[in-house]
Parts: sequence; C-alpha cells; structure tokens
Amino acid sequence: MIRATLLALVLMTFQLSFAQSTDSIFVVKSDTLNKNLLSKTKFTVKQLYIPSSLIITGLALNGNSLESPKNEIVEERNEHWLKFRTHVDDYLQYSPIAIAYGLDAFGIKSKNDIPNRTAILLKGELGMIAITQLLKNTAHIQRPDQSNYASFPSGHTAQAFAAATFLNEEYKDRYKWMPYVSYGIATTVGVLRMANNKHYISDVLVGAGIGYLSMKISYWTHHYKWNRKKQIRNSDLIHQYPN
Repeated sequence: MIRATLLALVLMTFQLSFAQSTDSIFVVKSDTLNKNLLSKTKFTVKQLYIPSSLIITGLALNGNSLESPKNEIVEERNEHWLKFRTHVDDYLQYSPIAIAYGLDAFGIKSKNDIPNRTAILLKGELGMIAITQLLKNTAHIQRPDQSNYASFPSGHTAQAFAAATFLNEEYKDRYKWMPYVSYGIATTVGVLRMANNKHYISDVLVGAGIGYLSMKISYWTHHYKWNRKKQIRNSDLIHQYPN
C-alpha cells in the first residue's frame, strides 16, 4: 500500500509538472488608454482539472473506517517506519519561495518584478492560510499520531504547493524543467508529512489542491498596478524599436 501510494504521488507530480510545462501562461493585453504592456497569467478551465481532481480524490479517501485507504497507509507506515522522524518538511515547504527570490538576486530575472510578484505571493499565501485554517477548525480531524485535531487538510502540503506554483509561474517559461523541480519539492513535503505520521493521504491531497489553486487564483486576479510607469516606458520602447 505504501509503495502504491508513493507511486501515485510521483505520478501526480509528473502529471502536474507536464501540464504546467506545456501550458501557455502568458497573454499580452493592450490598454489603449494607458498604452501599457502587461503580461498576465491566463485563466483556462483546463487548469482547474488537476486541483479539483486532487481535492475530490482526497475527500473520497477521507473515510473513517479501519479498512479505509488512509488508515491502511498509516497502519503500514507504523509497521515499517515507526521510528521515522524528520524536520526537513518544516523548512522544505518554503524553499520554492527562497529559490524564486534567490534566482532573482543572482540576476536571473523572473516573469514579474518584485512589487507585483510579492503582491501576488502575499495574496496567494493569505488565501491558502485562510482556507486551510477554516477547514482544520471545521473538520476537527485527529492526526494519525493523535497529537491534536488539526489533521485535515495538511497545512505544510498546502504551503509547499502554493510556493511551488509561485516558483513555477515565475520561471517555467525560462526553464522548462522548473515544473518538475518545484512540484517535486512540494510532493516530497507531502510524502514526509505522511512519513512523520502527521497526516493522512487525504489531508495531503486536499492540501495540495488548495495550495495550487490559491496561488493560481492570485495570479489570475492580479491587476499589475505597481511599476505601471516603467511598464509604459518599456511598451513605448518596444513600439519604437521592435524586434
């Protein structure tokens, strides 16, 4: 059961990464009043397939019977990895954000400038935190290790997938392998949460869907109000000196 679960999570990562690497996320919009050039993340219904499938699958696996898939995985974990403990997931969940700003610090420019990028990140983070905390307080499900009743959904996984989506959106057009790195990190966090006996697979899947969708919504709804004068100058230069 554990091997099958790990295989399923790996396949989920590759499916998500492949979908992101082949999806065109830029759409250029012209504002006739401001003559401004904006690069905005384009919404398509197709992008809802993966997060909705993650959330629906997680809810379907959230049964309470002893023979439910989530409890069977915990049982096998306790049989084979009873003493496993690590704090890597506590730090790894934020690593995509550090990578995104680190690349920019080394002169590798991202899709958006720092003010707009940071605004997008904060909106996505606030949305993700609000949803996960609301569900934790409402569902009130006990963790596998019985430490508290904040199991559903996984906040670490939601954070990791939100951060991975942020990193991916900023750099996937420059580096085609970025989706595999970003979502590989996020999936590792989800696996470690189960290995640490802090979450069920249902918690992890729903958390992944929430984190991904929260950051995507932040990109879809961003209006790029910062640095508009700079964007206008860049737009004028493009019109004067086209490639």
